[in-house]
Amino acid sequence: MTASILSNNRAVAPFGQAGGEAGKPGRNTVERVDGRVEELTHIGSVQMGIGDVFVIETPGGGGFGKPGS
Repeated sequence: MTASILSNNRAVAPFGQAGGEAGKPGRNTVERVDGRVEELTHIGSVQMGIGDVFVIETPGGGGFGKPGS
């Protein structure tokens, strides 16, 4: 089968506001049944095989306000 994704904040982390720190960027990968891991960009399609796993790590939100205040 073909798996496709359209996502944001994979190359650029979500920004913080009012001095808050940026969140962590997301990541899209395919874990192949033979152990290989293929990284996908924020927009992509990939052929999947039996036993392959499509992994979507969503980005963390940016912080609000200075840390520790």
